[in-house]
Amino acid sequence: MAQTDVEIEGPARGLTAAQVAERVGRGQVNDVPVRSSRSVGQIVRANVCTVFNAIMGTLFAIILVVGPIQDGMFGFIVLANALIGIVQELRAKHTLDSLAVVGGARPTVRRDGVAAEVPPDRIVLDDVLLLGPGDQVVVDGTVIEAEGLEIDESLLTGESDAVVKRHGDTVMSGSFVVAGGGSFVATRVGREAYAARLAEEASRFTLVDSELRNGISRILKICLILLVPAAIGLILGQLLGQDADTDEAIRRMVAGIVVMVPEGLVLMTSVAFAIGVVRLGRQRCLVQELPAIEGLARVDVVCLDKTGTLTEGGMDVAELRLLEAPDAAGDEAYVRRVLGTLGASDPRPNASLQAIAAAFPAPGGGWRATDTLPFSSARKYSAAALAEPEEPGAVWLLGAPDVLAPADHPRLAAVDELNARGLRVLLLARAQGSPGVAEPTVAAGAEPVALVVLEQRMRPEAPDTLRYFAEQGVAAKVISGDNAVSVGAVARRVGLDGGTAVDARGLPAEPDEFADAVAGGAVYGRVTPQQKREMVRALKSRGHTVAMTGDGVNDVLALKDADIGVAMGSGSPATRAVAQIVLLNNNFAALPTVVAEGRRVIGNIERVANLFLAKTVYSVFLAFAVILTAVPYPFLPRHMSLVSALTIGIPAFFLALAPNHERARPHFVRRVLRLALPFGLIAGAATFGVYLLARAHYGGTEASREAESSAATLTLFLIALWILVIVARPLTWWRTLLLGLMAAGFAVPLSVPWLQDFFELSLDGRQLPAVAVAVAVAAGVLLELVFRLAPRYVPDLPAES
Repeated sequence: MAQTDVEIEGPARGLTAAQVAERVGRGQVNDVPVRSSRSVGQIVRANVCTVFNAIMGTLFAIILVVGPIQDGMFGFIVLANALIGIVQELRAKHTLDSLAVVGGARPTVRRDGVAAEVPPDRIVLDDVLLLGPGDQVVVDGTVIEAEGLEIDESLLTGESDAVVKRHGDTVMSGSFVVAGGGSFVATRVGREAYAARLAEEASRFTLVDSELRNGISRILKICLILLVPAAIGLILGQLLGQDADTDEAIRRMVAGIVVMVPEGLVLMTSVAFAIGVVRLGRQRCLVQELPAIEGLARVDVVCLDKTGTLTEGGMDVAELRLLEAPDAAGDEAYVRRVLGTLGASDPRPNASLQAIAAAFPAPGGGWRATDTLPFSSARKYSAAALAEPEEPGAVWLLGAPDVLAPADHPRLAAVDELNARGLRVLLLARAQGSPGVAEPTVAAGAEPVALVVLEQRMRPEAPDTLRYFAEQGVAAKVISGDNAVSVGAVARRVGLDGGTAVDARGLPAEPDEFADAVAGGAVYGRVTPQQKREMVRALKSRGHTVAMTGDGVNDVLALKDADIGVAMGSGSPATRAVAQIVLLNNNFAALPTVVAEGRRVIGNIERVANLFLAKTVYSVFLAFAVILTAVPYPFLPRHMSLVSALTIGIPAFFLALAPNHERARPHFVRRVLRLALPFGLIAGAATFGVYLLARAHYGGTEASREAESSAATLTLFLIALWILVIVARPLTWWRTLLLGLMAAGFAVPLSVPWLQDFFELSLDGRQLPAVAVAVAVAAGVLLELVFRLAPRYVPDLPAES
């Protein structure tokens, strides 16, 4: 209803200013906080307060105290890792907050008999709210005025048909008006309103269950367990066994400890996810959490809400079926002009009339409506008196066939068959005589002229997307609150062969039987919001990784409990808040892109994880070998930073961004360790062996320490480079070039004097460097044997692709 300054008397007058103030004082206000994402503080804490940052930050602080700064280069990884996560999530938050503001409603409230717009958070209990076409219902209430009022509750129930509301009926927050007008009294506001209760139940933020992140966390915990005794043993060994000064002992202890932590793997995972987020952003796909990309790539069941996901908010004319008629009304061109005039006659057409207007343009040339009766769900038809060129015309009716003609009418035999296919059928009929359009008897004896067959508008990308999921072994299930016949018809039209659509009201109540029924079917109608949630849980209980798509408040709980929630950008703020992925342009076809991006990330991170974890293994080996043999630790932190950068950090960045189409597989940690463990042991044993030979050759004095460390560093670099060669296969031109550049990068600090001083690297003589190279070659042969024999015993190792 439009805003007015005319005062209203009686119950619809609304509250007085004093009554409003009284309710505000009692806290009976619609004070639901706008929640579109995590707060800034929550985002910062989640990305800063991690086990990884605690470990690396402590070690970096130690180096800042004892110096020099070149031994603390690893500290920048901590900063970079935290910044990537924070910046990405803040971008997602800004987008969602903008969407929430754009979608905000401005309800009209009548107080003291005068209507005025107020913000939603100023509404109080017992307020009288006015409704007109397009208005959103922001609180729950009871209708007190209704003039052809029809409410769309699809965001709450999934039912696509509008619901007629009369005096005394209930309206729920989250619905909106599609026709007519009226007013209602607010009976539940704030957190008590229906939509708010659903959103509140789903408001607790939970992270995506990421196998990569969980696996890396497990590795970090193991490193933390090993780190403490290794640190104590190293510092005591350097101070007591080698009589080293305190600063030198601390530096070498940090060198031994910092390489145990796969800090680059944490950073590389964040970088790979973040770049994936940027790529998906170009497809108008908003990823709220970095690991959500991985999650969708692992999904094996995707649950689809029909309304808003497979279908668009509109209808199309599928067929115009003429019925036998004795005169010009049977001419198709004539009928099209009638329909075109009817479509243009209503200033506020419903979805059916909009489809008719789009299919049959207004004819012009003297065709016009002289009187109209808008469609009403109570009457189930609309009517219009049409003036034809040079003729007075007739009254035409458009509506439900069973209302405008007897059910056994011989010309309506096809209606039941069309309805069974999930199509909507309207009958175009001509009234007998010249009654007024508003006459109750206007439909009596109307002559059927044509059937207008309407179908829900499918998203054009839906069939190809479902075909992609089928090819990838991902099962699709359509779960909707709409009637089962309609849902089944939509499923068939998008190419989903799910058998007979199941009415969810008939599903068994016993949990195991319910789970079996859900796992065995593919198309469900009349599903309540709570049932959607139970279906997701049932599928997860059967070991499935489940994604749920939706756009309405009725989807919130299911989105929340799914492994990955995907919301449409045009959906309710509550769904956008709880979903991990938001399709900003409502393009369902973006999901295969997300899956492909996730597979690229998973496959490449698994590939480079072999580099990082091999480093962790040889670092642990070296640390405990030093403790047991009571010799100085071979390296300074800068040595390990150099080797790690050239054999792991820099090449891993490029490998992590390369194309990769391998399917995601489970057991990330177990599979990676099967290569990383023997690789690391071989590297550690060979490097420590050369170090002991160097100590024996050079004398093991303070003056020879640089030469001894340099020989060990050369051995470790060559073996780590060989591991990189194995992991990088197949060796394409750009990967071969990358390997050559990394080798050249190590040669530079060995040959440039000021870099020799900076890194404390110098190869003394020829004999030990030659031995170091020979040992590295022998270790390389062992690495190749492990790599070739492992597939015989470990069939699920990553393929060379």
